[in-house]
Amino acid sequence: MERLQKVIAASGISSRRKAEELILNGKVKVNGEVIRELGTKVSEKDRIEVNNKPIEKEVKEYYLLNKPRGVVTTTSDDKQRKTVIDLIQTTARIYPVGRLDYDTTGALILTNDGEFANIIMHPASEIGKTYVAKLKGIIKGEQINKLKDGIELDGVIVKASRVKLKKVDSKTSSCMVEITIHEGKNHQVKRMFESVGFLVDKLKRERIGIFDLKNLQSGEYRKLTPKEVAVIYSLKK
Repeated sequence: MERLQKVIAASGISSRRKAEELILNGKVKVNGEVIRELGTKVSEKDRIEVNNKPIEKEVKEYYLLNKPRGVVTTTSDDKQRKTVIDLIQTTARIYPVGRLDYDTTGALILTNDGEFANIIMHPASEIGKTYVAKLKGIIKGEQINKLKDGIELDGVIVKASRVKLKKVDSKTSSCMVEITIHEGKNHQVKRMFESVGFLVDKLKRERIGIFDLKNLQSGEYRKLTPKEVAVIYSLKK
């Protein structure tokens, strides 16, 4: 069940605010009955009409994108920079689930299904996000243990569920580290490494839960399968 104004807005015929005005002005019917009360909840089985015309329910779409560097994770950009939406060929009003920084690459999910997006982002779902970071300097076991034990960010303790040193380059005094987190705070991975004394030179998200990049090249994307979508819905608390 979803709020009537949200369903109208999701159909693409108006904004949420305009949908509320339409309801208050008696322009909306549900199963033939005029509805004037905001917050009325409807299901997929209900017939909704706006100005005596039935609305078309938007088909849900789900994508996994390998986000390139230099692309912003927004639906639009006032600086006219390329957005992740520009990379996907669809007429659906999709949006990114969470975000990746301008210079961060890798796995990003986009959809027009709000419930699906909320399940992925909600901490209770415990969906791991795995990154590979190139650090300036060579991390030691002591710092790795600190990341696992917990770092305080914005008054909250965040922990890495897994940290693995993948490669060391003594010539450039740098290393590659794989780290898995479950939260989604702004710049979280970069801030966690900074808290133990390391700057992140490059950052790529390799995996979000069951979704990994596999054969997706930078800038490429694929649709999620119905089975993959069902797996995420099975995590709903």
